[in-house]
Amino acid sequence: MKIELKPVGFVKNSRKEISDDFWGNIISEIHLTDEFTADALKGINEFSHAEIIFYFDKADESKVGRGLRHPRDNKNWPETGIFAMRAKDRPNHLGHTIVKILNSEGNVLKVQGLDAIDNTPIIDIKPVLKEFLPREEVTQP
Repeated sequence: MKIELKPVGFVKNSRKEISDDFWGNIISEIHLTDEFTADALKGINEFSHAEIIFYFDKADESKVGRGLRHPRDNKNWPETGIFAMRAKDRPNHLGHTIVKILNSEGNVLKVQGLDAIDNTPIIDIKPVLKEFLPREEVTQP
């Protein structure tokens, strides 16, 4: 099965290099492609947060995890499988982050906390709805 996706926009921010940490305060703009007008973002400012799905286009295919590894290459953490971590070197190179919406103007969405570098392709943008968040306590190691 072949799946084809095309970007709905691209990230503009100050982060030029791939990094695993310190994304919380990063301000990014998502510039929609010319296929979309400002109407595509109408109503988004009514929400506090959005889910951003993006493509790790700079990920190294030779590092894609298919077996066990230490998260963030930290030997002090136990080895886990790729689907038990948020690593960028994923089989389909997809990233997903919940961000704070700052505002939208025209066909640009301004957000905080997006862990994607400058010019990263955006696959989709969805508002966060409480009804779709976990109702139970979220646990992690």
